Amino acid sequence: MTSTPWLAAMISPEQDFDGAPLLRKEFTLEEGHGGVVKATLRATAFGVYEAFINGAPVGDDVLSPGWSSYEWRLRYRSYDVTALVGPSTVIGVELGNGWYRGRLAWHGMSNLYGNELGFFGQLDIEFADGHVQSVASDTTWQAGPSATTFNDLYDGQTIDARRRQEGWAEPGFSADADWTGVRELAFDGDRLAEPVGPPVVRAGVVKPVEIFTSPSGKTLVDFGQNLVGWLHFTVQGAAGSRITVRHAEVLENGELGARPLRSAKATDTFILSGAEDFFEPTKTFHGFRYAEITGWPGELTEEDLEAVVVHSDLERTGKFECSNELVNQLHRNIVWGLRGNFLDLPTDCPQRDERLGWTGDIAVFAPTAAYLYDVKDFLQDWLMDLAAEQKAQDGLVPITVPDALKYCPQPAEFPAPESSALWSEASVWVPWALWEAYGDLSVLENQYESMASHTRRVEGLLSSTGLWDSGFQFGDWLDPDAAPDQPWAAKADTGVVATACMYRTARITAQAAALLGKHDDEAYFEALAARVRASFAEHYVAADGTIRSDCTTVYALALAFDVLATPELREFAGNRLAELVGDNGYRVSTGFAGTPFITHALTDTGHVDDAYRLLLEEGCPSWLYPVTMGATTVWERWDSMLPDGTVNPGEMTSFNHYALGAVADWMHTAIGGIRPLAPGYAKVLIAPQPGAGIDWARTSLKTPHGEVRVEWKHDGGTFQLAATVPDGVAADVVLPDGERHSVGGGTHSFSASAAVATPAGA
Repeated sequence: MTSTPWLAAMISPEQDFDGAPLLRKEFTLEEGHGGVVKATLRATAFGVYEAFINGAPVGDDVLSPGWSSYEWRLRYRSYDVTALVGPSTVIGVELGNGWYRGRLAWHGMSNLYGNELGFFGQLDIEFADGHVQSVASDTTWQAGPSATTFNDLYDGQTIDARRRQEGWAEPGFSADADWTGVRELAFDGDRLAEPVGPPVVRAGVVKPVEIFTSPSGKTLVDFGQNLVGWLHFTVQGAAGSRITVRHAEVLENGELGARPLRSAKATDTFILSGAEDFFEPTKTFHGFRYAEITGWPGELTEEDLEAVVVHSDLERTGKFECSNELVNQLHRNIVWGLRGNFLDLPTDCPQRDERLGWTGDIAVFAPTAAYLYDVKDFLQDWLMDLAAEQKAQDGLVPITVPDALKYCPQPAEFPAPESSALWSEASVWVPWALWEAYGDLSVLENQYESMASHTRRVEGLLSSTGLWDSGFQFGDWLDPDAAPDQPWAAKADTGVVATACMYRTARITAQAAALLGKHDDEAYFEALAARVRASFAEHYVAADGTIRSDCTTVYALALAFDVLATPELREFAGNRLAELVGDNGYRVSTGFAGTPFITHALTDTGHVDDAYRLLLEEGCPSWLYPVTMGATTVWERWDSMLPDGTVNPGEMTSFNHYALGAVADWMHTAIGGIRPLAPGYAKVLIAPQPGAGIDWARTSLKTPHGEVRVEWKHDGGTFQLAATVPDGVAADVVLPDGERHSVGGGTHSFSASAAVATPAGA
């Protein structure tokens, strides 16, 4: 909060105005106080808003205030508008339905948070003599119709340019009879929260790469990249004529592939005024590569359109490149998947009737995200919503945050909501990933209550055997061997997966307690972890080391989470994992749980070449199969598109899902060779592990202490490494032959003998 107290009220137009009203307040500056020193607008809404001062946008943000757990946190944004105020000043606001009142989830439900749009804002103007003039939202404001006649995040936006009112947000505008007053809504100001995360912005534009005609005669535009945002363009045509734009990620049989969108219409409609019109539908967003356009006046050319890329305003920090171009494209796909799904919160997908903050996806992807971009504030903001939802549900971490699903019908085949392994683990794993990446202890301080609450709740769910083996679990969701309509039917025993996750969670919570000086909690959670580990060994690990269900995921998790207590068990598990991977022809056999950890588990047990072969496999299912099929983002399913070019028949078939892209963490640490030896990279380990199929790699990371850069190459016999370390940072360098060096800031070069195996049959 600023020092100026809130005077504002939450106001709503007396008429709904098609769900997209305009609000305005005109006033004059008070005299006798000298010049204006500073002017700050604070604003939020029930819905989404765009604010203007004297006709100029107050900021670069769109879709503000975004989606938070509105029941407890309604974020506001602050804008320096000093340069915009004048002797006569107008505050103008456009409202839209957004997440607050628009459709959410696949149940067809709207208005989950409320039935009425609202605006809450205050402009504080400080003068040279210290006097502050405050102009706040109240019942003296006016409301009127906008050019938008329909808006929904899933279904799209309709804009009728004939209804535009020029100058409505500028002084001297004369409102006609369509304008009305506003009324005050009940609002608890304690819900107001200053945002921690960055705003959503227009992050760039993409031009079409091809315009062509489909077999049915439709005009299709290919932007060459699966992205998230909308189109904008300037056009002139007959008054009242319509341009319709439908969006989709893929083509099917040469036509727009809209089936994976399920009920989301993803359609924008633009009605022309007869003059030159500029259209930009900023009250919706779409996940798309292709657009189907009807009604364009005259010939449509590639210069007529641009796709606007929209996501949270994040700084790129980590990069990776290597000699294998398919791997480079995979990495680019992972980056684009993050960009499209980090739109105010980490969502599962950006295109269909879902777009929810699924906790399992970010639980496993957080280390990758924290390498590629500075996501500390972005994810901390989301974690505040997680903690608020969790506190309201007696310690239960829901599977989506914000938890829109709690307002939706529960399928009869599902039990009452309860903690879910890996998904609910986001409360512990995400803060820990941020701690490791940024070294900011306040992350753990802020989230510790949430971490401990989740761990204690799951402790209460353990059976008499000490295992987490009851209740519904997503398990190794989307195992590639599961039927398309049974994504939960994985090879991995759900109890094995859940108990391994619980062990990791208890250990992390104990470590967080130690860092925060909570030594009683540390001892408690360490003892809990020890009991879970012992139960896992007793009930899930056979005398010869075989783990129940004997599949890749159970060995990957047991190794990556250090559940196995003896070197002999780890050696057996590593060898068995490598054997299973080889027996499957190095095609992926893991789902959401096993995939992020399998290459780490192979590498850490000495099976580097098996990890490389798994990464470099091109047959379906594999990481590179979608790349060979032309993918530009990571898919939800390994076979979202089948080899014959048809779309997977399952209902869940997204072509932009970042979770399976968590392999990039291994690419950064094992291929690239950069990992922290101390939180926030205060000390760095540089230890690339070369393998067959990649001859060189370049990796860089902007850490809190400066940029780390690693570049290596080999010719099959000689390995050469160049590493740059920031001043004041110590680094341990480990070469492939095991030779170790300790270095400080500067650029260092090394060489070693390093024979790299050639894959069998190559």
